[in-house]
Amino acid sequence: MSIRPDAKKATAGHRAPEPTAVPDFVAGPTVAGKSLAALRIATGFVFLWAFLDKLFGLGYATPAKGAWINGGSPTKGFLSGVHVGPFESTFHAWAGTWWANWLFMLGLGAIGIAVVAGIGLRLSAAAGALMMLMMWAAEWPFALSTSTGEATRSTNPIVDYHIIYALVLIVLAAAAAGNTWGLGHRWAAIVGDRKWLR
Repeated sequence: MSIRPDAKKATAGHRAPEPTAVPDFVAGPTVAGKSLAALRIATGFVFLWAFLDKLFGLGYATPAKGAWINGGSPTKGFLSGVHVGPFESTFHAWAGTWWANWLFMLGLGAIGIAVVAGIGLRLSAAAGALMMLMMWAAEWPFALSTSTGEATRSTNPIVDYHIIYALVLIVLAAAAAGNTWGLGHRWAAIVGDRKWLR
């Protein structure tokens, strides 16, 4: 383990702050630290791109006429298309509601910006993992067939890409991956002892 260099020595009448231990592989711009930074930026961009595409209808997953700024709903298509799992009727009820649209878009945008910038990774990991878990539940990979009788073509009944994204977010937060090629150190100085905001 390395000790952060900003730990100051005690002066007369003052106690020195406790040094913060940082794992060696993220203490500086090592190969591992750079690799995690690259993974962090790429993962954040996945969320950020989804936000921008749904907001502006860039023509990839979302056509221009379906853009949120043009009155489209970022949740209606996906949630109303859920035909599997024990939460099917719940997701249908949520599809296209104003609060689901706002929560989904705020989540995508905030997680994307925070992860790319390397700030608030703990909060982003919690929010992103929850979002991924809900999307995993919507696709319910355990099922072999949908409620309409079609095959789900699930490639893995337990671990799919939603679970992988959730785990990546958790690893990035645990490894303080925002400290390399990001604003992690500056953000930590701003939030201070409120570690849950780091």
